[in-house]
Amino acid sequence: MSSCTLDLDGVGFRYKGGHDALSEVSLRLERGIVGLLGPNGAGKSTLMRILATLAKPTRGRVQWNGEDTARRPDPLRRTLGYLPQDFGVYPMLSAREFLAYLSAVKGVSAKRAAARVDECLAQVGLSEAADRRLGEFSGGMRQRVGIAQALLNDPKLLIVDEPTVGLDPEERLRFRHLLSDLAVDRLVILSTHIVSDIEASASSLAIMAKGRLLFSGTPEALIADAAGHVWEWTVPAEQVATVRARHVTTGSQRLADGVRLRLVAERAPSADAVPVAAGLEDAHLWLVARGENR
Repeated sequence: MSSCTLDLDGVGFRYKGGHDALSEVSLRLERGIVGLLGPNGAGKSTLMRILATLAKPTRGRVQWNGEDTARRPDPLRRTLGYLPQDFGVYPMLSAREFLAYLSAVKGVSAKRAAARVDECLAQVGLSEAADRRLGEFSGGMRQRVGIAQALLNDPKLLIVDEPTVGLDPEERLRFRHLLSDLAVDRLVILSTHIVSDIEASASSLAIMAKGRLLFSGTPEALIADAAGHVWEWTVPAEQVATVRARHVTTGSQRLADGVRLRLVAERAPSADAVPVAAGLEDAHLWLVARGENR
């Protein structure tokens, strides 16, 4: 297998007005699915644009297999697939026509393009819909067309930014399975604020808040960090709003005698609170809550 290593060394990005969208982001990413998590405004999309060579960092550098992507972007661009958050289609074109057009834009040879379009449609499960107009596609089908276009040049780095927003649960599950299959021989960076999108598939995580990297490592390490800080507490319904104002809650369940809240906190919020095992959603919110208060 060819190398798939992306190194970020002190990467920062400052807008002309002086606002820092990113501050000192350093990490190494390798083959597999990397889940890039964080709330809206965390700097994820800015980082995705830098990794896709659509923007240059104002500090630090990004290297793809040892090559500085700001100084020499072409080696990365030749092997990059990118699905941005605002991916759009031409509704009057069929999926096959749309991908054939994008093949030409991406520089895929005319001799290779037709076969490659068919291969990518098959890879995302759209062979039978290849000649239907894109305007007739569901949101999930259009997202699969987005992945197909990102695969046209057989990339070793695949970047997808908030790909499941607006999809129903079945489409989201299908999309996650597709990304898992694609990550066998490439680096896939999945940027999202939806923890369930990466819970069952990501081999590593990078978590951001307010433009800073709060954590990089395995999901297991993140969960271990939250051990002893997750609680379930049953309170009267009229107290729920007060508890939520004081604590980060990760779930709730209405019971006959009140509402059972699941929350993260440094210590037990009450003598009635029961410690429970942490999950990835708990651990993520515990980390972000502490990071945003620093």
